[in-house]
Amino acid sequence: MRTVQASEITKNIREMCIEANHFLSDDMKKVFNESVEKEESPLGKQILNQLQENLEIAGRDMIPICQDTGMAVVFIKVGQEVHIEGGNLTDAINEGVRQGYVDGYLRKSVVRDPIDRMNTKDNTPAIIHYEIVDGDQVDITVAPKGFGSENMSRVFMLKPADGIEGVKEKILEAVRDAGPNACPPMVVGVGIGGTFEKCALMAKHALTRNLNEESPVPYVRDLEKEMLEKINGLGIGPGGLGGRVTAMAVNIETYPTHIAGLPMAVNICCHVNRHAHRVI
Repeated sequence: MRTVQASEITKNIREMCIEANHFLSDDMKKVFNESVEKEESPLGKQILNQLQENLEIAGRDMIPICQDTGMAVVFIKVGQEVHIEGGNLTDAINEGVRQGYVDGYLRKSVVRDPIDRMNTKDNTPAIIHYEIVDGDQVDITVAPKGFGSENMSRVFMLKPADGIEGVKEKILEAVRDAGPNACPPMVVGVGIGGTFEKCALMAKHALTRNLNEESPVPYVRDLEKEMLEKINGLGIGPGGLGGRVTAMAVNIETYPTHIAGLPMAVNICCHVNRHAHRVI
Protein backbone atom coordinates (compact mmCIF):
# COMPACT_ATOMS: atom_id res chain seq x y z
CA MET A 1 0.00 0.00 0.00
CA ARG A 2 1.37 3.41 -1.04
CA THR A 3 0.40 6.57 0.82
CA VAL A 4 -0.27 9.79 -1.10
CA GLN A 5 -0.87 13.00 0.79
CA ALA A 6 -4.03 14.92 -0.03
CA SER A 7 -1.89 18.05 -0.14
CA GLU A 8 0.11 16.52 -3.03
CA ILE A 9 -3.12 16.09 -5.00
CA THR A 10 -4.06 19.71 -4.28
CA LYS A 11 -0.64 21.00 -5.34
CA ASN A 12 -0.73 19.16 -8.66
CA ILE A 13 -4.32 20.12 -9.47
CA ARG A 14 -3.46 23.77 -8.75
CA GLU A 15 -0.50 23.69 -11.13
CA MET A 16 -2.43 21.80 -13.81
CA CYS A 17 -5.29 24.33 -13.83
CA ILE A 18 -2.79 27.12 -14.49
CA GLU A 19 -0.79 25.10 -17.02
CA ALA A 20 -3.82 24.02 -19.06
CA ASN A 21 -5.15 27.56 -19.29
CA HIS A 22 -1.88 29.03 -20.58
CA PHE A 23 -0.30 26.32 -22.75
CA LEU A 24 -1.68 23.89 -25.30
CA SER A 25 -0.49 20.30 -25.04
CA ASP A 26 2.17 19.26 -27.57
CA ASP A 27 -0.26 17.17 -29.61
CA MET A 28 -2.68 20.11 -29.90
CA LYS A 29 0.16 22.42 -31.00
CA LYS A 30 1.13 19.94 -33.70
CA VAL A 31 -2.34 19.62 -35.24
CA PHE A 32 -2.89 23.36 -34.95
CA ASN A 33 0.32 24.08 -36.88
CA GLU A 34 -0.70 21.50 -39.49
CA SER A 35 -4.08 23.21 -39.81
CA VAL A 36 -2.39 26.51 -40.67
CA GLU A 37 -0.59 24.76 -43.53
CA LYS A 38 -3.72 22.97 -44.77
CA GLU A 39 -6.05 25.98 -44.83
CA GLU A 40 -6.53 27.28 -48.37
CA SER A 41 -8.90 30.18 -47.68
CA PRO A 42 -6.94 33.45 -47.29
CA LEU A 43 -9.35 34.65 -44.59
CA GLY A 44 -9.25 31.27 -42.86
CA LYS A 45 -5.44 31.26 -42.89
CA GLN A 46 -5.41 34.81 -41.51
CA ILE A 47 -7.65 33.78 -38.63
CA LEU A 48 -5.49 30.74 -37.86
CA ASN A 49 -2.36 32.90 -37.88
CA GLN A 50 -4.03 35.29 -35.43
CA LEU A 51 -4.99 32.38 -33.18
CA GLN A 52 -1.43 31.09 -33.39
CA GLU A 53 -0.12 34.50 -32.37
CA ASN A 54 -2.57 34.50 -29.47
CA LEU A 55 -1.18 31.16 -28.28
CA GLU A 56 2.37 32.50 -28.39
CA ILE A 57 1.44 35.64 -26.43
CA ALA A 58 -0.48 33.59 -23.84
CA GLY A 59 2.52 31.37 -23.12
CA ARG A 60 5.07 34.18 -23.16
CA ASP A 61 3.16 36.68 -21.02
CA MET A 62 1.19 34.16 -18.90
CA ILE A 63 -2.18 35.40 -20.10
CA PRO A 64 -4.95 32.78 -20.44
CA ILE A 65 -5.33 31.37 -23.95
CA CYS A 66 -9.03 32.25 -23.82
CA GLN A 67 -10.99 34.56 -21.54
CA ASP A 68 -13.36 31.68 -20.79
CA THR A 69 -11.07 29.64 -18.56
CA GLY A 70 -13.76 27.01 -18.30
CA MET A 71 -15.30 24.77 -15.71
CA ALA A 72 -12.65 22.41 -14.36
CA VAL A 73 -13.29 18.83 -15.43
CA VAL A 74 -11.07 16.30 -13.67
CA PHE A 75 -10.59 12.67 -14.71
CA ILE A 76 -8.79 10.85 -11.91
CA LYS A 77 -7.72 7.20 -11.87
CA VAL A 78 -6.78 6.03 -8.39
CA GLY A 79 -4.81 2.83 -7.99
CA GLN A 80 -6.42 0.42 -5.53
CA GLU A 81 -3.08 0.15 -3.73
CA VAL A 82 -3.14 3.89 -2.94
CA HIS A 83 -4.16 5.30 0.42
CA ILE A 84 -5.01 9.01 0.47
CA GLU A 85 -3.89 10.52 3.78
CA GLY A 86 -4.40 13.95 5.29
CA GLY A 87 -7.80 14.79 3.91
CA ASN A 88 -10.74 13.88 1.70
CA LEU A 89 -9.86 13.31 -1.97
CA THR A 90 -12.78 15.32 -3.35
CA ASP A 91 -11.96 18.21 -1.04
CA ALA A 92 -8.30 18.02 -2.09
CA ILE A 93 -9.24 18.23 -5.77
CA ASN A 94 -11.58 21.17 -5.25
CA GLU A 95 -8.98 22.96 -3.15
CA GLY A 96 -6.50 22.54 -6.00
CA VAL A 97 -9.01 24.05 -8.43
CA ARG A 98 -9.69 26.91 -6.01
CA GLN A 99 -6.01 27.70 -5.62
CA GLY A 100 -5.34 27.38 -9.33
CA TYR A 101 -8.08 29.77 -10.36
CA VAL A 102 -7.54 32.28 -7.55
CA ASP A 103 -3.72 32.29 -7.55
CA GLY A 104 -3.56 32.05 -11.34
CA TYR A 105 -5.96 34.98 -11.79
CA LEU A 106 -8.20 32.85 -13.97
CA ARG A 107 -11.80 33.84 -14.65
CA LYS A 108 -14.28 32.49 -12.11
CA SER A 109 -17.14 31.05 -14.15
CA VAL A 110 -19.01 28.71 -11.81
CA VAL A 111 -22.35 29.51 -10.15
CA ARG A 112 -23.44 27.66 -7.02
CA ASP A 113 -26.95 26.92 -8.27
CA PRO A 114 -28.15 26.69 -11.90
CA ILE A 115 -31.18 28.87 -11.16
CA ASP A 116 -30.15 31.48 -8.56
CA ARG A 117 -26.79 31.96 -10.41
CA MET A 118 -24.63 33.18 -7.51
CA ASN A 119 -20.94 32.95 -8.43
CA THR A 120 -18.77 30.77 -6.15
CA LYS A 121 -15.88 33.21 -6.78
CA ASP A 122 -13.24 30.46 -7.00
CA ASN A 123 -14.47 28.26 -9.90
CA THR A 124 -15.37 25.38 -7.61
CA PRO A 125 -16.77 22.80 -7.48
CA ALA A 126 -15.05 20.87 -10.24
CA ILE A 127 -16.71 18.14 -12.28
CA ILE A 128 -14.88 15.02 -11.08
CA HIS A 129 -14.90 11.59 -12.71
CA TYR A 130 -13.33 8.84 -10.59
CA GLU A 131 -12.03 5.47 -11.70
CA ILE A 132 -10.48 2.80 -9.47
CA VAL A 133 -7.69 0.95 -11.30
CA ASP A 134 -4.88 -1.50 -10.58
CA GLY A 135 -1.60 -0.27 -9.14
CA ASP A 136 -0.26 2.31 -6.72
CA GLN A 137 -0.39 5.50 -8.78
CA VAL A 138 -2.82 8.38 -9.20
CA ASP A 139 -3.40 9.40 -12.81
CA ILE A 140 -4.90 12.89 -13.22
CA THR A 141 -6.20 14.76 -16.26
CA VAL A 142 -7.47 18.31 -15.80
CA ALA A 143 -9.53 19.61 -18.72
CA PRO A 144 -10.96 23.13 -18.30
CA LYS A 145 -14.07 23.25 -20.55
CA GLY A 146 -15.34 26.53 -21.94
CA PHE A 147 -19.05 26.80 -22.51
CA GLY A 148 -19.11 28.38 -25.96
CA SER A 149 -18.38 24.91 -27.35
CA GLU A 150 -19.95 22.98 -24.46
CA ASN A 151 -23.33 24.52 -25.25
CA MET A 152 -23.12 23.12 -28.78
CA SER A 153 -22.78 19.50 -27.63
CA ARG A 154 -25.52 16.93 -28.15
CA VAL A 155 -26.83 13.53 -27.00
CA PHE A 156 -28.78 11.36 -29.44
CA MET A 157 -30.71 8.22 -28.49
CA LEU A 158 -30.65 6.37 -31.79
CA LYS A 159 -32.32 3.08 -32.70
CA PRO A 160 -30.07 0.07 -33.37
CA ALA A 161 -31.39 0.04 -36.95
CA ASP A 162 -29.88 3.51 -37.48
CA GLY A 163 -26.47 1.86 -37.38
CA ILE A 164 -23.20 3.50 -38.30
CA GLU A 165 -24.81 5.64 -41.00
CA GLY A 166 -27.11 7.12 -38.36
CA VAL A 167 -24.10 7.86 -36.18
CA LYS A 168 -22.33 9.63 -39.06
CA GLU A 169 -25.43 11.70 -39.80
CA LYS A 170 -25.76 12.87 -36.20
CA ILE A 171 -22.08 13.81 -35.87
CA LEU A 172 -22.42 16.01 -38.94
CA GLU A 173 -25.72 17.42 -37.67
CA ALA A 174 -24.15 18.43 -34.36
CA VAL A 175 -21.19 20.13 -36.03
CA ARG A 176 -23.35 21.80 -38.68
CA ASP A 177 -25.73 23.16 -36.01
CA ALA A 178 -22.78 24.39 -33.93
CA GLY A 179 -21.36 26.34 -36.86
CA PRO A 180 -19.31 29.34 -35.70
CA ASN A 181 -20.64 29.17 -32.13
CA ALA A 182 -18.13 26.49 -31.12
CA CYS A 183 -15.16 28.70 -32.10
CA PRO A 184 -13.75 26.51 -34.88
CA PRO A 185 -11.40 24.96 -35.76
CA MET A 186 -12.68 22.45 -33.25
CA VAL A 187 -11.89 19.04 -31.83
CA VAL A 188 -14.91 16.72 -31.90
CA GLY A 189 -15.30 14.10 -29.16
CA VAL A 190 -17.80 11.30 -29.78
CA GLY A 191 -19.08 8.61 -27.44
CA ILE A 192 -21.01 5.65 -28.86
CA GLY A 193 -22.73 3.01 -26.72
CA GLY A 194 -23.36 2.52 -23.03
CA THR A 195 -26.30 4.49 -21.70
CA PHE A 196 -27.55 8.10 -21.83
CA GLU A 197 -24.93 9.32 -19.37
CA LYS A 198 -22.11 6.94 -20.39
CA CYS A 199 -21.99 8.10 -24.02
CA ALA A 200 -21.80 11.73 -22.87
CA LEU A 201 -18.94 10.92 -20.50
CA MET A 202 -17.07 9.09 -23.26
CA ALA A 203 -17.51 12.02 -25.64
CA LYS A 204 -16.02 14.37 -23.04
CA HIS A 205 -13.16 11.99 -22.23
CA ALA A 206 -12.42 11.49 -25.95
CA LEU A 207 -11.39 15.14 -26.15
CA THR A 208 -8.45 14.40 -23.83
CA ARG A 209 -6.99 11.60 -25.98
CA ASN A 210 -3.58 12.42 -27.41
CA LEU A 211 -4.21 13.43 -31.01
CA ASN A 212 -1.07 11.57 -32.10
CA GLU A 213 -2.63 8.28 -30.95
CA GLU A 214 -5.04 6.33 -33.14
CA SER A 215 -7.95 4.29 -31.85
CA PRO A 216 -7.03 0.61 -31.38
CA VAL A 217 -10.38 -0.38 -32.96
CA PRO A 218 -10.09 -0.60 -36.78
CA TYR A 219 -13.63 0.56 -37.65
CA VAL A 220 -13.38 3.44 -35.17
CA ARG A 221 -10.08 4.51 -36.73
CA ASP A 222 -11.71 4.55 -40.16
CA LEU A 223 -14.75 6.38 -38.83
CA GLU A 224 -12.60 9.10 -37.24
CA LYS A 225 -10.79 9.73 -40.52
CA GLU A 226 -14.01 9.72 -42.56
CA MET A 227 -15.81 12.10 -40.22
CA LEU A 228 -12.88 14.52 -40.09
CA GLU A 229 -12.92 14.70 -43.88
CA LYS A 230 -16.70 15.16 -44.02
CA ILE A 231 -16.71 17.80 -41.28
CA ASN A 232 -14.02 19.74 -43.09
CA GLY A 233 -16.10 19.44 -46.22
CA LEU A 234 -18.88 21.46 -44.57
CA GLY A 235 -16.95 24.65 -45.30
CA ILE A 236 -17.58 26.25 -41.88
CA GLY A 237 -13.87 27.02 -41.54
CA PRO A 238 -11.84 28.94 -38.95
CA GLY A 239 -14.02 31.33 -36.97
CA GLY A 240 -17.02 30.11 -38.99
CA LEU A 241 -15.98 32.38 -41.87
CA GLY A 242 -15.41 29.64 -44.42
CA GLY A 243 -12.48 27.42 -45.24
CA ARG A 244 -11.12 23.93 -45.32
CA VAL A 245 -10.29 23.49 -41.62
CA THR A 246 -13.46 23.24 -39.53
CA ALA A 247 -12.10 20.49 -37.27
CA MET A 248 -8.57 19.49 -36.38
CA ALA A 249 -9.48 16.03 -35.08
CA VAL A 250 -12.32 13.63 -34.37
CA ASN A 251 -11.81 11.31 -31.39
CA ILE A 252 -14.30 8.49 -30.78
CA GLU A 253 -14.81 6.13 -27.81
CA THR A 254 -17.18 3.16 -27.72
CA TYR A 255 -18.69 0.92 -25.03
CA PRO A 256 -21.06 -2.07 -24.92
CA THR A 257 -24.74 -1.15 -24.93
CA HIS A 258 -28.26 -2.60 -24.62
CA ILE A 259 -29.82 -4.61 -27.45
CA ALA A 260 -32.60 -2.01 -27.75
CA GLY A 261 -30.47 1.13 -28.03
CA LEU A 262 -27.71 3.03 -29.77
CA PRO A 263 -26.89 6.02 -27.54
CA MET A 264 -24.33 8.50 -28.81
CA ALA A 265 -23.03 11.90 -27.81
CA VAL A 266 -21.02 14.61 -29.50
CA ASN A 267 -18.96 16.87 -27.24
CA ILE A 268 -17.37 19.70 -29.17
CA CYS A 269 -14.34 21.67 -28.05
CA CYS A 270 -13.04 24.89 -29.55
CA HIS A 271 -9.52 25.40 -30.91
CA VAL A 272 -8.17 25.61 -27.32
CA ASN A 273 -8.82 21.98 -26.45
CA ARG A 274 -7.17 22.33 -23.04
CA HIS A 275 -5.95 19.46 -20.90
CA ALA A 276 -3.01 18.72 -18.63
CA HIS A 277 -1.97 15.23 -17.54
CA ARG A 278 0.17 13.99 -14.66
CA VAL A 279 0.83 10.73 -12.84
CA ILE A 280 1.64 10.86 -9.13
